[in-house]
Amino acid sequence: MSSRPFPPRPKSTTPRARSTESWHYPLRHHNYRIFVILSLVGSGGVWMQRLAQDWLVLQLTGSPAAVGLAVALQFLPMLVVGPISGVLVDLFSKRRILLVCQSVAALLAAGLAVWNAMGGADVWVVYASCVALGITSAIDGPARQVFVNEVVGDQGLPAAIGLNSAIGQLGAMAGPALAGVVIAQAGPAAAFGANAVIGVSVLVMIASIRPGELHHSLEAPDPTARKGRILAGFRFVRSRPPLLLTMLLAGLLGAFGMNGPVVLAAFADGVWHSGPAGFGLFNTVSALGALAGALVATRIKRFGRKGIVASAGLFGLTQALAALMPTQEWFVVMLIVVGFMTLVFLTSAATAVQLEAGASVRGRVLALYFPLLLGGHALGGLLAGWLTEDFGVRTGLVVTGALGMVSAAVIGFLLWRCSGRRRS
Repeated sequence: MSSRPFPPRPKSTTPRARSTESWHYPLRHHNYRIFVILSLVGSGGVWMQRLAQDWLVLQLTGSPAAVGLAVALQFLPMLVVGPISGVLVDLFSKRRILLVCQSVAALLAAGLAVWNAMGGADVWVVYASCVALGITSAIDGPARQVFVNEVVGDQGLPAAIGLNSAIGQLGAMAGPALAGVVIAQAGPAAAFGANAVIGVSVLVMIASIRPGELHHSLEAPDPTARKGRILAGFRFVRSRPPLLLTMLLAGLLGAFGMNGPVVLAAFADGVWHSGPAGFGLFNTVSALGALAGALVATRIKRFGRKGIVASAGLFGLTQALAALMPTQEWFVVMLIVVGFMTLVFLTSAATAVQLEAGASVRGRVLALYFPLLLGGHALGGLLAGWLTEDFGVRTGLVVTGALGMVSAAVIGFLLWRCSGRRRS
């Protein structure tokens, strides 16, 4: 197996070229500094909304399986909308797409806050919000990732992609942690209200990005060729087996490894009996581990396929070990390690996928990558909910962790076979 994620780009050894590869080079751009903040805040807000919805479903139904259904409803729409959203991202203004998506997300949060504060108890309302948020995220995610190209231009793009991927994944860990604290102190309605305020602040930040400093692609898209454009993303990925396998591994790890809303809620409620406070603590320490993982991942310039596969296997292993911890204190320690490995894997995989995709198809490739990752997350929520309810939360987490390790081993073997064919 090759140690590089994809065919290497020509590198210059001049001081200027080396400086553009530095992880902090993109931060010299005014627009990128704003973009990093809004990515962190926006991603955290979306995940805060998701966790608050999951906890509210658990309160209303008392069923981990119902929480698993809520998780599925948040991510399954991406499997349908994802390929279409890639065309939208490649054809239209990313800045305008982000403005529309953030407006919808803020309205959803405000609506749930008012409804829950007034005593609403119909779980179908929460399910409907899950679906609406899933559709919005299916468009917002690829647009946000591709927009980084326009913010920084070609110079420093690899560093910007890596940093942006880490920031987005860090927000995905920090959002649930904040939601857990807010829910413990003031209830789900307050978490929804806080996310509505976050949504408005993100809109302000998007509006403050200077359009005149954006780097637009010179490609002139043909709006009439939308069917061909959708298929172009599939053809691009299919023609590059290492890219396809990396995306598949992300989907499998999404299914078997990223079930925090189901698993942590069940541990807090049924194993350690620590309630919302424990739920918030578990998400907080996971976010601390994720922060460390993000910092490490952004400093690794050439992670390679071996590193991606190894981090996936360690991700599954640490999950299984966390399930076996005898005390809550040791469980918390292991959650830090799990959060660390989560971000190392997700950041390295997302960076590799984006660097392989050219600018003209990057939106469509990401529109396939995110449905695989988060669609797998949706199916994994159903699996984790079923395992937790029928066999216990510890058994469920051990099983999903073991499946993650098996997935890493199988994909690693297939990547090794691909590299062997290319050499022969």
